[in-house]
Amino acid sequence: MIAVYRHDVHKMNGNSHASASKTFAGIPVNEIVPLGADGDASLLSRPSGQPEQTVENHKTPYRLSLITGESQYNHNQSTSNSAVCDLLNVGDPEIMHQAWLEDNIVSMFNESVYYPYTSLKYHTLLVSSLLDNYRVGHDFADLRLIVDPAGDITPHRTVYAGSQCTLRIDKDSGDRPASRLGSQPWRSWASAWGRLGAHPVDAAHDKYDMLLDANLHRIGAWSTALQYLEDFREAFE
Repeated sequence: MIAVYRHDVHKMNGNSHASASKTFAGIPVNEIVPLGADGDASLLSRPSGQPEQTVENHKTPYRLSLITGESQYNHNQSTSNSAVCDLLNVGDPEIMHQAWLEDNIVSMFNESVYYPYTSLKYHTLLVSSLLDNYRVGHDFADLRLIVDPAGDITPHRTVYAGSQCTLRIDKDSGDRPASRLGSQPWRSWASAWGRLGAHPVDAAHDKYDMLLDANLHRIGAWSTALQYLEDFREAFE
């Protein structure tokens, strides 16, 4: 599973996979993810086919924030590179997964320069969750978005960890609130969020949660929505 977290390092430079280097600071990167997990995760946040630029004058690998509308460009590139090296150099897969959940460096980047509101951080976590499910025989149509208590982390399958809840992609939800992802991958975040049996936000009483919930009902791209959830909590908690 280590290779999954290193597979899209080339996107931090805006490079294609075909032209990407095989190493980053001596660390093997940009390897192919098996079982179609990378392609399926891409379809959760981006349309298929030939990409088109969706935001004029922003053809960079730096993510645009849905909170501020501003680029997440970090002028201290040397600090960013050092932090990325530390993140990629983790040797234990479960520790690597936890590090990505807590990361605030890779979250500066989008998963495609054509779709700058998407998030490389959450694309990678989605790839990890799909691959971990696929390799034990789960099909995409079996999978659910599951709400777990805060602090409850399932290695490689938890895709978001916040102060109020964690979100996991898995087959079995037990008695936890959950909604199916659907028969095939598509930009279905708003649909899945709207079908949860119980919501992890207090949209009935808290004005900030009302705003958060309303906007999460409008976002289709999974990596964009998960990054928005993280950014919103950081901005308003």
